[in-house]
Amino acid sequence: MTAKELLEQAPIERYEAEVLLAHILGVQRSWLFSHGDEGLASDDEQAFMAHARARASGEPLAYLMGYRNFWSLRLIVDQHVLIPRRESEHLVEWALECLDTGEQKVLDLGTGSGAIALACKSERSDLSITGVDQSEQALACARRNSEALGLEVCWKQGSWFEPVEAGGWDLVVSNPPYIAANDVHLGQGDLPAEPSGALVGGKTGLEMIEHIVTEAPPYLRASGWLLLEHGFDQGEPVRALLSDRGFSHVATRKDYSGQPRISGGQWLN
Repeated sequence: MTAKELLEQAPIERYEAEVLLAHILGVQRSWLFSHGDEGLASDDEQAFMAHARARASGEPLAYLMGYRNFWSLRLIVDQHVLIPRRESEHLVEWALECLDTGEQKVLDLGTGSGAIALACKSERSDLSITGVDQSEQALACARRNSEALGLEVCWKQGSWFEPVEAGGWDLVVSNPPYIAANDVHLGQGDLPAEPSGALVGGKTGLEMIEHIVTEAPPYLRASGWLLLEHGFDQGEPVRALLSDRGFSHVATRKDYSGQPRISGGQWLN
């Protein structure tokens, strides 16, 4: 069977089928356009159809391929970690803006695949970065990424601030669970296949964010920053949490779609 014929039989939309077949063949997607009439090995045909059926059943493309591109990095991902989204790149951008020159200490809470920590480290090799996650399986994925990319990050298992010492952090950054438990979006797209612990923030979705905001000040040095990713409709309440806790220069930034996505503040007390 040719690549063109195989793609026509795929039970998924054409673009994803092309991406998946190119991955299985180890070629660029453009190769399929110039070699679409060439026959394929039966093993490749079978592997493609098995993956395509899994995708049609709801398995995320990133899990099937085993990676997701984020920032300038190719990150290993599996079913134990949230799939990195482009929106989180804004969190990396703002984090880098907040850091002074020279060695700075950065804490990434709920690190998952290590996406944010590793992206920051890739831009600033002088940073001392610690990534924390409650899931040992998620940390195993983060460690694989760290080793594959040759980027040194300290990984610690525990709940939020629990495994680290207070004081001295120049920046605390987090993409915590922020979806409400009854949110209809949990049944859409890739979300049903992703770990619920990385998605659901509690009854309202703000519980984990409130916990981080409340606990953060003793861990921050004077003038340290706290930056948080959140839902598109949570900017106002997150800013209120930061202001009420005593943070200064509280602000929200928009994502690529123009939606309020990241809020943060500086600890000057």
